[in-house]
Amino acid sequence: MTIRLGVIGLSEGNGHPYSWSAIFNGYDPVAMENCGFPVIPRYLEQQSWPEARIPQAQVTAIWTQDVAISRHVARAASIATVCESLEALAQHADAILLARDDAENHLAHANLFIEQGMPIYIDKPIALSLADLQRLYALEQYPGQIFSCSALRYSHELLLDESDRNALGEIREITAFTPKSWAKYAIHLIEPVLGLLRKNDEPISFHSSGVRPSNGNAASLGVNWESGVFTTFHATGDGAGPLMIRVHGTKGWKDLVFTDSFSAFRAALIDFVEGIETRTIRSSRAYNEKVIKILEAGLS
Repeated sequence: MTIRLGVIGLSEGNGHPYSWSAIFNGYDPVAMENCGFPVIPRYLEQQSWPEARIPQAQVTAIWTQDVAISRHVARAASIATVCESLEALAQHADAILLARDDAENHLAHANLFIEQGMPIYIDKPIALSLADLQRLYALEQYPGQIFSCSALRYSHELLLDESDRNALGEIREITAFTPKSWAKYAIHLIEPVLGLLRKNDEPISFHSSGVRPSNGNAASLGVNWESGVFTTFHATGDGAGPLMIRVHGTKGWKDLVFTDSFSAFRAALIDFVEGIETRTIRSSRAYNEKVIKILEAGLS
């Protein structure tokens, strides 16, 4: 049976309602060209359709804060139903994609669906503080109902294979950079870096620069880990540059540079859907607590 997905959007600067819906439904190239996010039609047109679609689910309904926006997303990504309320959206879906990255509004948009027991994918960052994260989890009806991630956790470009690790030796330091603000984009560094560290490694101290509003809400955070590795996360605000991670080992170093958004988004969405199908936890509470603890430390 095909899973019916409802999409909630749209927050400023975030085109995920368009891109995520297209990954399930396919898209209209003419309407997508006018989505306001030029990168989306460019990476969509590089895929082979309909083979690139995720077959187990379909986006069947959408709600946004503006019916005109909802209608445009629906036209661009072949969504059948435009809803005028969150309550109506719940009637047209089996699971929810909360495709907004304004974390301060996640509880207000998610609570209805969590309380009804619907699986929900909450866009990154799920929260900006551990206190806000706990408010979401207090509503959870069963373990694994809430899914959240940076899709870059799934990026093949930000992984080390066995040959890489052999060439690097023991990892001593990791330095990571992303453009844009700490609050919205640091999570794109935190999750991939966790994947490079020893399993169950824990942070033991933080050294934050604090958020710099004059530089586009840039911030930097140093973290000492139990393993002895030192990591530094830099969100450069309005400073230009690639999203990249440099790994320093005892025998060498390697730069990991992110470019393939489509594959990362698709892999994350597949994981969410497979978690629904198998009723398994794909985004654990303990993991999300670790991520948000680090994110929050950079905001202080």
